[in-house]
Amino acid sequence: MTLLPLLAPTPLRTARLLLRPYLLTDASAFFALLDAEAARLQPAFPRRVAAVRTYADAEQQLRLFTEQWRQRRLLVWGIWQLGTGQYLGDISLQPDSPRIRTGEIGYYLAAAAEGQGYAREALAAVVDFAFAMLHARQLTLRCRPDNQRSQATAEALGFQRTGIDEPGIWHYTLSRA
Repeated sequence: MTLLPLLAPTPLRTARLLLRPYLLTDASAFFALLDAEAARLQPAFPRRVAAVRTYADAEQQLRLFTEQWRQRRLLVWGIWQLGTGQYLGDISLQPDSPRIRTGEIGYYLAAAAEGQGYAREALAAVVDFAFAMLHARQLTLRCRPDNQRSQATAEALGFQRTGIDEPGIWHYTLSRA
């Protein structure tokens, strides 16, 4: 097997969204969302919430995302609404290794952005990117059983529930030959 392609930080566009790797200048919006919604996001994203408790933490996290992209360990896109430029959340793709063509996707949105199809749109863009650009064979995501919107988003894009990964966490998989 060959290594995953070396990719420059790659923005993705959909009909309504711009997904792009974070810039350091995004720290204010990134921190504001995590700070305002920490209690809501904590159960599903405990490491992210714990890592970003201050504005300085947000800057450090964005620097880390840049380095992780360079190393092909974690590809993180901030999600912005095209028409307004409003920051809505983020989505990430974590390749399991540089040689194995599988990866895990995670995403969150601001509460005000939920229920408008943005998660489905962003997930579809990252799925297409993973299969077309990284030649992924299988993608996974996990969600809590009480997160019906995330379940519906995954299922709408063809992900199949394949079991329980951790106590109370459902595991979804999407494969392509």
